[in-house]
Amino acid sequence: MALAPGLHFVATPIGAARDITLRALDILRDADVLAAEDTRTLRHLMEIHGIALNGRPLVAYHDHNGDAAGPRLIRALEEGRTVAYASEAGTPLVSDPGFELGRAAIAAGLPVLTAPGPSAVLAALTVSGLPSDRFLFAGFLPSTTAARQKALREVAGVQATLIFYESPKRLAASLRDMAEVMGPRAAVICRELTKRFEETVRGPLPELAAAYADQTVKGEIVVLIDRAAPQAATEADVEAALRTALQSASVKDAAADVAARLNLPKRDVYQMALRLT
Repeated sequence: MALAPGLHFVATPIGAARDITLRALDILRDADVLAAEDTRTLRHLMEIHGIALNGRPLVAYHDHNGDAAGPRLIRALEEGRTVAYASEAGTPLVSDPGFELGRAAIAAGLPVLTAPGPSAVLAALTVSGLPSDRFLFAGFLPSTTAARQKALREVAGVQATLIFYESPKRLAASLRDMAEVMGPRAAVICRELTKRFEETVRGPLPELAAAYADQTVKGEIVVLIDRAAPQAATEADVEAALRTALQSASVKDAAADVAARLNLPKRDVYQMALRLT
């Protein structure tokens, strides 16, 4: 089957080369133009899987050359050619410069497609043992202590598992700040996922901060932190929520909605709603 016209985002392995999908290999084999954050990494991956370049353009597209490489790739798409963009590792657009390329293609009315596959975010969440029903990927934290703590405070109250990428050189400092801002929450450190020296370490943030304080670590790191414990709603909170809900709903429906959102007994909330009407 011929490759559909458009920009194809191709997820690539985060470690084990065999984690690439069959569809991704098809796209890399058939695309008219290949683009990558790191062309050496993509060329090596193609060599492993026996895919020849066959004279096709192989374009580097990264944070430092997007202004020049982006228009070239958009022109190729406008000419009807298929373009495959591969991240250095993992899913494109997740902490990856392909974001701007995708936006440019969409703005030009060009098709954007994806060949999903490996993702360090989802791989780490899968093995973490932390709640997976809601999660927030917050990317890399700032490099300075003050900015890092500010960023952590901004997400500390989010009712979701928090996921960060981190540099091995900053891991100890980040864990120290995480423990200071978020206290003894459960956390997980995933290092070198799918690779030979893969490691997953679990524990409360203060314990992890102490354990890594003097360690020298290497590799790709994902840090996951359990969500904050929900705060019990006060009577004032319930009343405020009911007054808002009653503006557009019946007593019964407003009480049901507020009870569900605040995890409270429906009968108690209904009685309060009656008193407010």
